Amino acid sequence: MSAVRGAVRLPVARAALAVLAVVTLLAVLGGALAPLDPLAQDAAHILQGPSGAHLLGTDYLGRDVLSRLLAGTGPSVVAAVEAVGAAMVLGVLPGILSVRLAPVPTWVSLRAVDALMTLPFTLFAIAAVGVLGNGLHQAMLALGVLLAPLFFRVTRAAALGLDRAQYVEAAELMGAGRGWILRVHVWRKVLPTVAVTTAHALATSLLTVASLTFLGIGVQPPAPTWGGMLASDLGFLAQQPWAPALPAVLIMLTVGALNLLADALRDTDPNDTGTGPAAADADGPAATGRPAADRPDADGPAAAHRLADAPKEKADAHV
Repeated sequence: MSAVRGAVRLPVARAALAVLAVVTLLAVLGGALAPLDPLAQDAAHILQGPSGAHLLGTDYLGRDVLSRLLAGTGPSVVAAVEAVGAAMVLGVLPGILSVRLAPVPTWVSLRAVDALMTLPFTLFAIAAVGVLGNGLHQAMLALGVLLAPLFFRVTRAAALGLDRAQYVEAAELMGAGRGWILRVHVWRKVLPTVAVTTAHALATSLLTVASLTFLGIGVQPPAPTWGGMLASDLGFLAQQPWAPALPAVLIMLTVGALNLLADALRDTDPNDTGTGPAAADADGPAATGRPAADRPDADGPAAAHRLADAPKEKADAHV
């Protein structure tokens, strides 16, 4: 966990953690902190500006905007965490275990992963909702399936560079079991890379959740969500041109904090050498026992961190 301790020392990481701590607090206690009922309608106070009774004004049905923002934080954040949790279950452990697969199963698994990585997040989630029913759980399960290949490739790339390290071979010669080696030697080195990928994947998932709820998919009105509030506010720009900025700022702050935290973790990862003997050893033929031109994927911690940036790049392309 030296990468985490090193990242916490950075001012940027501290600021990101502070923002994420506030968002987490709102996700857990947002409904309890709401000053008014987020679903209560007041026809006499429609589209009003900020006031003592409504600190951020009211929407087109007279509902308190601050209360809806606080209550909508939980569903938005929990849905993103649910998708990333499913992706980690489906991708991390299989990625580590795939290092010892035979050549044919390795080739098949990598081609299946490549096929899943080409699918756009939002469209696949919409299709899953159409088949499984309208609900955030169904959409997040589909999103988790699409994020799992990213965790698979990242953990596999990091584990390949460690599988034939001298201390691993020495442990095997001394009779250590494979499970013990994975827990003690491999997992400890792979964990920083998984942490970077997790932060990027959470940002991607949050953007996807906002996109789906913006389209009215996964939630039933009048349940508040950040994306749903953004969509409804856009219909009343003439009356409240500032209203869409409120949920948009929350989305931007949370996603930006996650990306900054991921960058800080990557920059302080002691395994991310990038160049030099360690990287050459991880990327060289000794990592897999065959020429580099024959290997199906890039190896080593540096390649793993390049793969860890894939969720953010894919989100820019599809969300």
